Amino acid sequence: MKPFPLIAALFMMQTNALFSGSLYDLALKDIDGRNTSLKSWQGRVVLMVNVASKCGFTPQYKALEAVYEKYKDKGFVVLGFPCNQFGHQEPGTGAEIRQFCSSTYNVTFPLFDKIEVNGPHRAPLYAVLAGEGSPFPGDIKWNFTKFLLGRDGRVLKRFESRTAPDSPEVIAAIETALTAK
Repeated sequence: MKPFPLIAALFMMQTNALFSGSLYDLALKDIDGRNTSLKSWQGRVVLMVNVASKCGFTPQYKALEAVYEKYKDKGFVVLGFPCNQFGHQEPGTGAEIRQFCSSTYNVTFPLFDKIEVNGPHRAPLYAVLAGEGSPFPGDIKWNFTKFLLGRDGRVLKRFESRTAPDSPEVIAAIETALTAK
């Protein structure tokens, strides 16, 4: 067997083994670099977003926070995943990102450590969200791509960067997911 196919096969086996459990079991780091997972949000409707502080879509933080505030008491959460892969628009440290988000947009929803959403170092979370087994596969095109997960952890919708978090289609999808049994 040639080396590249062997490496690719081993990577796929490792990836498949990683995802044999729950999405909620994936190891993550929060914005302060502490080990965590998504277990705290199991059973909630989740909007996951790859975010950046120096992007044309950065003002979406305001709408993300407003949607979070509106629905958080109904079992909804926004989770932000800083990413520096698109035009190096998230160059800061975790502390700098947190400070920018809180002081500029009053963000209170959870933020995580910087991750990669595409390529050979794609975070396992994004391999689940946008990988081959996803109902919405394909590389992330830019910052502020959004994935809506149901209470059962299944990916329900994918919204590209240009779709605002408070657009009628996103709000309708959130409300439908919140009322689903």
